[in-house]
Amino acid sequence: MPQSGKLLNNRYKVTQVLGSGGFGYTYLADDTKRPSSPKCVVKHLQPAQKDPRFLEVARRLFNTEAEILEILGHHKRIPQLLAYFEENQQFYLVQEFIKGHCLQDELIPGKPLEEAEVIKILKDVLKVLAFVHDHNVIHRDIKPSNLMRRETDTRIVLIDFGAVKQIQPLPEEENAENFTVAVGTFGYASPEQLMGQPRLNSDIYALGMIGIQALTGKNAKEIERDPQTTVPIWRNKAQASDALAAILERMTSYDYLRRYQTAKEVLDELEKL
Repeated sequence: MPQSGKLLNNRYKVTQVLGSGGFGYTYLADDTKRPSSPKCVVKHLQPAQKDPRFLEVARRLFNTEAEILEILGHHKRIPQLLAYFEENQQFYLVQEFIKGHCLQDELIPGKPLEEAEVIKILKDVLKVLAFVHDHNVIHRDIKPSNLMRRETDTRIVLIDFGAVKQIQPLPEEENAENFTVAVGTFGYASPEQLMGQPRLNSDIYALGMIGIQALTGKNAKEIERDPQTTVPIWRNKAQASDALAAILERMTSYDYLRRYQTAKEVLDELEKL
């Protein structure tokens, strides 16, 4: 792992480790080749194996991911991709740094939010999701820590597309399943996603769970579920209108076919409230 102060690609000076996970690390860095050395976020992806065939597949997935981020970054509420490179068989993505705080800081256990505030959050995120889904991309890890409230305009920015993959067939190689992982966060990931078959509306499920979390003041992992259907049981724990509850229940339907199919559909329903 690059230590603080290390220069990546002769340019990006690591100042802080922001996070680490199965994929590698996320750093805060200074771009030393630009005036005033602005801050940026560097994602360091470590391939799980070093054999050439695995690296080739990892490289291809990495390049595809960079291409997707390049397109998505044109949206004002998705961080821009600034660069991507490979160094010592490790892969790096450099993205715009978003100054602000994550939604996690606003969802305080035991302190439910007002319905109007929850609706505002849902609409804000759905507008960005509609754009992402229009490009046939699944975010796969919608959760409070990946929703940043930007300091300048208080709008929600969707970060960490670490898991974005275009909807496409898996690589043809034998043992292709070894190269893909079920990605998501327990409590927010939909049933089909946990089985490794995410759909566009798996993101809608995750956002629905955030809505329920906000209304109940309970962490998504702690929300009780029906033992037979795993459907969240939360109505008696929240002050919510029947109309909003019905929307959230459809967003978090166990069966993705019964769920809203598009972000726009959910937005239209919320507009009627």
